[in-house]
Amino acid sequence: MKYEIKIDPSCQEPKVVIYTAEMTEDISVLVKKLLEESPTVISGVKDGKMEILDPNELIRIYANTGKVVAVTKQGSYQLRMRLYEIEERLNKNAFVRISNSEIINLKKAKTFDLSLTGTISIKLNDGTTSYVSRRYVPKIKKILGV
Repeated sequence: MKYEIKIDPSCQEPKVVIYTAEMTEDISVLVKKLLEESPTVISGVKDGKMEILDPNELIRIYANTGKVVAVTKQGSYQLRMRLYEIEERLNKNAFVRISNSEIINLKKAKTFDLSLTGTISIKLNDGTTSYVSRRYVPKIKKILGV
């Protein structure tokens, strides 16, 4: 995709124009991103105190018995959002959903073990091991270039 930015001091409000041969899913996603103004802050509770979490420090986010937990080097935090809401706030290039109940930070993954039949085992920087569900295996293989 090509883009062009023109600086015009007389421009009162930014304006985006998209030239395309046809409406595609990529264009629809781009328009949606331009229109959304959702917050990007993720907060979690640990020891009764709420903290703003740095997305770069997140190792994994998972749902367990109705609770959503974010894991960082500093420990685990309980989140008050649903997994899909958190996924919307995270960088799509760094975070990937590996099952219906877990999202991982690709930058915090050490190794991917593809030797298991039908699934992938992921060793994370904090020493935990997560497993890609069969439904998400093709997506992870595409990301890894396999």
